[in-house]
Amino acid sequence: MIGSNPLSAGEHAQPMSEINTTPLVDVMLVLLVIFIITAPILSHTVKVELPQATSQPLLDKQEVISVSINEVGQLFWNDTHLVKGELLQKLTQVADQKPQPELQIRADKATRYQVLAEVMAEAQNTGITKIGFVSEPKVSE
Repeated sequence: MIGSNPLSAGEHAQPMSEINTTPLVDVMLVLLVIFIITAPILSHTVKVELPQATSQPLLDKQEVISVSINEVGQLFWNDTHLVKGELLQKLTQVADQKPQPELQIRADKATRYQVLAEVMAEAQNTGITKIGFVSEPKVSE
């Protein structure tokens, strides 16, 4: 019979046991061509003259002054309690020192911001330029 299907109604089709590698070869050839074209582009470099870094150890350790503020607003200068007005006097003395020590402010989390802002303003008005804040890292549970 002409034009008849070789698989008639009574015959069962056998599954194909060979892998068709033609699409795989096509993809690999396309990738090969892409890599051949892009390889010279990737090897292009730009000459940059980087500066030479030199580091020297610090010979003198800078002095650090700690101003602590507790939750009720009391001030402590290196763990020594200060009375009102004494902070301004000590900050003025520190501002005149050469080199100027770093002022580290430690405030309780319950401290009113106004007290902290007043301490920072006094330090700035006296001429202290190195001011840092110290906090405790959050402990992961």
